[in-house]
Amino acid sequence: MKIFTVDENGKFVQFKEENFQEENKELDLEDLLEKNPDYFFSENRILIVGRQVLTNLNTSIDLLGVDSRGNTIVIELKRNKTPRETLAQLLEYASYIENIDYEQLNEIFQQYYGDETNLEEYHSEYFEDNDADQNISWNKSMKLIIVAQEVTPEIRQTSLFLRKKGIDIYCAEFKYFKDKSNHRILSSDFVVGEENYIKQQTKSTPGQKTDKDTFLKSLDANGETVFNRLFDLAEKENYILRWGVKGFSFNISINDDLIAIFFGYPPNCPYKQSIITGFKQIRKRFNDDQIIDYYRNELDKLKIFNRKVGYLGTNELKWSIDNKVDNQTLDAFVNIISEITKRIKQRY
Repeated sequence: MKIFTVDENGKFVQFKEENFQEENKELDLEDLLEKNPDYFFSENRILIVGRQVLTNLNTSIDLLGVDSRGNTIVIELKRNKTPRETLAQLLEYASYIENIDYEQLNEIFQQYYGDETNLEEYHSEYFEDNDADQNISWNKSMKLIIVAQEVTPEIRQTSLFLRKKGIDIYCAEFKYFKDKSNHRILSSDFVVGEENYIKQQTKSTPGQKTDKDTFLKSLDANGETVFNRLFDLAEKENYILRWGVKGFSFNISINDDLIAIFFGYPPNCPYKQSIITGFKQIRKRFNDDQIIDYYRNELDKLKIFNRKVGYLGTNELKWSIDNKVDNQTLDAFVNIISEITKRIKQRY
C-alpha cells in the first residue's frame, strides 16, 4: 500500500511504511488506542475504563473497555507479530473479567480515571446518543480483540476456530507510515471479525492523564474565565487539584485526607465543559446531609446549576459552562466554595 500527502506545490509526498517496533514501545501502541478508540472502533464505540488492569493472577490486561450496552471488551496489543501465546494470554484475561461484577468494574474505572466519578454516570454521558430506554447489563457478554502489526497465520486460524465455537474474538492488523517531516499515520484492517469495524487513520496522541496547561488550552473563552478563577483560588487557599484522564477534582485537604467538593471537565469530554458537584464525596465523610443541603440550596440560588441524578440516587448538580459568566456570579460561586470549606473543616 502506498500513501501520499500533497504539499503546498501540489506534489505528492510519499509516506514510507516503517516497522512500528523499531522506534516505539508497546506502551506507545497503548497510548494510541487508549486516546483514540473511536477512530479504531468506529462502528462499535468503546469506552476505555482501564489500562494495564491487574488480574487475580498478577498479569496485566493492556486495555479494558465497555460498549454502549455495558458489555466488556478485552484488548491485547502487540507492536510486531503475534507470538503463539497471544491467545492464551487473551483467554486468561477473559476468564478473570467474566467473573467481575459492576462494583469491581467501577473500581477499575475509578482507579484509571484518578477520581471518584462513577462508571454508570460517565457511561451514560459518553453514549449520550443512544436510546434512553436501552437496558444496560454490565458484563453480560464480552468481546476479545487482538491488535498487532502482523497477525500470524496460527493466530488467525485459531481465532477463526474460536469464533465458530461462539467466542466473540477479533483480530486487527495495522500499518505504520512516516513522511520526511516525521508525520505519522496508522492504517488498520480487521483480518478476523467485522470488516467495517475500523476507520482507516489515526494520529498519535501522547500521555495518559491531563494537566493544567492541557486543560486550559482545550477551553473556550467562557471556560477560561471560570476555571482560571478557580485555579487562582486553589493556589491562594491551598486547595488540592487531582488530575484524571480528562478533568480534575477540586479537593479540601484535612490531615492528609482529601475531600472533593466539585469536579471540572473540558469540552472534549462526555460531560462537556462543566462543573459537577461532589455531594457523594462529602456524604462519605459525614453521617448527615446538612452540609450537602446547604451546598445545594446555595447553588440553586445562582440559577446556573441543573439537577443531575447520579449513581445510587446521588442528586449531583451540573453547571454546563456554555455562556459568558459575569464577575458577580463567579464571586458568588467562590464564596459558596469558601463557606463549604469552612463548614467541612468545622465538622471534620
